[in-house]
Amino acid sequence: MQAVRKRQTSHEFTWTDSTGSKRTLPFLCYQPSNFQADATMPLLLFLHGAGERGTDLKLVTKHGPPKLIDQGEDFPMIVVSPQCPPEQWWADRENLEGLFQLVQHLQDDLPVDPRRTYLTGMSMGGYGTFALTAAHGELFAAVIPVCGGGDLLNLGQLPKVPLWAFHGRDDDIVPLVRSEEIVDAIQKNGGDARLTIYDNVEHDSWSATYSNPDVYDWLLSHELPKPR
Repeated sequence: MQAVRKRQTSHEFTWTDSTGSKRTLPFLCYQPSNFQADATMPLLLFLHGAGERGTDLKLVTKHGPPKLIDQGEDFPMIVVSPQCPPEQWWADRENLEGLFQLVQHLQDDLPVDPRRTYLTGMSMGGYGTFALTAAHGELFAAVIPVCGGGDLLNLGQLPKVPLWAFHGRDDDIVPLVRSEEIVDAIQKNGGDARLTIYDNVEHDSWSATYSNPDVYDWLLSHELPKPR
């Protein structure tokens, strides 16, 4: 496989959709410099926004953790960043199934600690983060949706997963209320959810979020309980 960027390698995951058809999901994979094949490590799944959809994996490095990794930042975890097909959405049912199967594949194929698997996404990926957590929250120890939103009628497993959302107060692409209503609903259902609002920030609430070390410390402070 060819490296798209010096510190991230490109891969392609093949999975079977609900019709029995084979589909592919390309992704970038970063492994920390202290990566050891005989030791398990945390995994962070990052879902990009609508502008990075397509067939060119270089687009995925435009924002978020893949961008920071490309710029030389070190992360204390494996970071996997898939690419959504053109004209599709992460929150589409079939793409949620593909992401679910991808995480299962990564947990089997890489030395991933299944109790420390995390999820984050921005904009369209924020919607995908809410939706994937609602559908398959059992996979994730904690999640961070950035300037996203979701279906209030289908909270699913969201109240069971620690969640920290971020949003710009002046966002005119995805209004702040989209995060507020989901976080409020999770809290009313007994879940562990909180929201950080950036004053004087429009849609780009991801730059401040993903450059904040506290975000990753918060993720790593959570792990799933040991199986009984």
